[in-house]
Amino acid sequence: MEYTTLGSTGVDVSRICLGCMSFGSSDWRPWVLEDDEALPIIERALDLGVNFFDTANMYSDGESERVLGEALEGRWEDVFVATKCYFEVDGRRMSSGLSRKTIEQELDASLERLGTDTVDLYQIHRWDYGTPVEETLRALDDAVRRGKTRYVGASSMWAHQFAEALHTSDELGLERFATMQNHYNAVYREEEREMMPLCEREGVGVVPWSPLARGFLTRPHDEIDATERGENEEYIYEHPYRDGGGREINERVEKIAEDEGLSMAQVGLAWVLSNDAVDAPIVGVTSVEHLEEAVEAVEASLSESDIEYIEEPYEAVDVSGHG
Repeated sequence: MEYTTLGSTGVDVSRICLGCMSFGSSDWRPWVLEDDEALPIIERALDLGVNFFDTANMYSDGESERVLGEALEGRWEDVFVATKCYFEVDGRRMSSGLSRKTIEQELDASLERLGTDTVDLYQIHRWDYGTPVEETLRALDDAVRRGKTRYVGASSMWAHQFAEALHTSDELGLERFATMQNHYNAVYREEEREMMPLCEREGVGVVPWSPLARGFLTRPHDEIDATERGENEEYIYEHPYRDGGGREINERVEKIAEDEGLSMAQVGLAWVLSNDAVDAPIVGVTSVEHLEEAVEAVEASLSESDIEYIEEPYEAVDVSGHG
């Protein structure tokens, strides 16, 4: 495993962050793994040197946090764990949004499920149009001062919103967002226009979600529907992965994989990791084999010509993932 400093935090994290959305309860989504299948994957991740884990209160309505916390019991000094709030959990109206009430109660609930007094990184899952950003930032700042989280982070939003939040924190002397978890992969590159340059300028760590386009870059595009997730999750088709040259990019990733003796997933991850702005892509897996494949991708390097070959068909697409 290779490690990198996460933004300006000074913390060294693995270049692969294990996303835990696929752990919890299959009652939530059919492809989610129950404890007996999830725990061995987390154990293997630790063996391979992965020390960065990302979850959220909404994943399996909190079950993901519980599973992760159980796996990490007694190991908290050796890992960096991130969780989030914003979306509704288990049908509870007061669990959604970014009001002070929601942040405080959801953070406490997350800590209890994780089995820890402090989480390393607490993130807002989206931008809350109904709550003044100052209220959200003050609540997050208080969480840091009370020792309930060490850092705060943000996720998909418009660059002007993120700039406003950073400026507000600076003006009021509040804890700054240390990370941005944004939507980024070889078939969705709209973040390169404003968000990535902003993060580089501000020293914000970039931890992209969906680096393999929800599986679109892991197999030939005409085989996606054959997967359990492709069959059961309509959300995968709400993103414009097939637009803007997406199908041709998929085919080019497949060709490079064949030429280099790599899997398509490894080529897709190597492409994301080749961007200097990226610290650690968040990779979700449902098997030990897929995890090992992702970790091996850290050592895979693409030539400049390979990168250009993958990127050449890309065309602008609609912004996706902020909602």
